[in-house]
Amino acid sequence: MEIERANAFAVGPGTRPEMHDALSAAVREAGGSIVPIEQAHVLIWDDPGAAAAFPDYISLGPDVDWVQLPFAGIEPFVSNLDHEHLWTSGKGVYAAPVAEWIMAALLTSFRDMHIFSKATSWPPQSGRNLLGASITVLGGGGITRSLLPLLQPWGCEITVVRRTPDPLPGAATTLGLDQINDAVAGADAVVVALALTDTTRGLIDAALLAEMRSDAWLINVGRGGHVVTEDLILALERDVIAGAVLDVTEPEPLPADSALWSLPNCIITPHVGNTPQMGLPLIADRVRRNTALWLSGEQLLGVVDVEAGY
Repeated sequence: MEIERANAFAVGPGTRPEMHDALSAAVREAGGSIVPIEQAHVLIWDDPGAAAAFPDYISLGPDVDWVQLPFAGIEPFVSNLDHEHLWTSGKGVYAAPVAEWIMAALLTSFRDMHIFSKATSWPPQSGRNLLGASITVLGGGGITRSLLPLLQPWGCEITVVRRTPDPLPGAATTLGLDQINDAVAGADAVVVALALTDTTRGLIDAALLAEMRSDAWLINVGRGGHVVTEDLILALERDVIAGAVLDVTEPEPLPADSALWSLPNCIITPHVGNTPQMGLPLIADRVRRNTALWLSGEQLLGVVDVEAGY
């Protein structure tokens, strides 16, 4: 598609004022002009929670060529993807804070902090080292690329599983999804950092959990839909695996009556790998950089693969 590099940006739908103002400022700082959607050649979507309003809003901008989405995970917008627009997302933007969360999850689980934090008297000593551990990471995107350097000082043996088994710097082994059973079988921890697609939905099921070691931990920072929740509950109840640390769940928010809350070997955080407070400066910087690239006719960051859906 031949793309006109027009200096006419709409930031909408404007239902989150703080985000709207920050992204509008980012566009202006990079040299863009803010116009009504009816006059725009670019749409910067400013409310990740308003995906339902997207079709009606974009219909008001027949000249829009490029759409910038605000989050890395674009599942709510997948049905809108087409080949008439250039689509970019926040992929890679939030990788650094999410990688920090993974480190916290690994250290918390390996050092039995879930036991000690709930103790009311002096408990028996337990725990193990992250040093030299075998870590399997599912996904080869920005989160994994940010995580691998953080793991390097611990001397971990890292296996990465991704859509294509192209080598990834910092990983000892890179495998395709068809080798996932082998990849999880020997791991001390399995970290889920995948994009959610039809291929990866429900990937962590009873069969895959059974392939993991009984002392292994599951760390999920991807999407709750990667895990079959009922299968995970049974695996934790029956000590099929040692435990799980979940920053994402299915459904989300996790209902108060979910059995996951009461399991002693399950740690749940409320999707805080990246919070709105952490993320707003990061997505504003991505919009600023992409606006400058657009205006200079250069390749944008975070281009969405329409066929793959991320």
